[in-house]
Amino acid sequence: MDIAVLSMAMSQAALYQNVQMSLTKTALDTAEQSAQQLVDMVQAPHPVSGHHIDLKG
Repeated sequence: MDIAVLSMAMSQAALYQNVQMSLTKTALDTAEQSAQQLVDMVQAPHPVSGHHIDLKG
């Protein structure tokens, strides 16, 4: 194989790997943000909980 062809192939492989790593990092960051929002939502108290008493019970 020619050195120039091999060099181009290695460069393309490195570029592909960097693009895939970047996409994976973006997906991981998005999933982390979604999970944090879900945790925040679960921990938030109900806005009307504890303000009314059921007298007919």
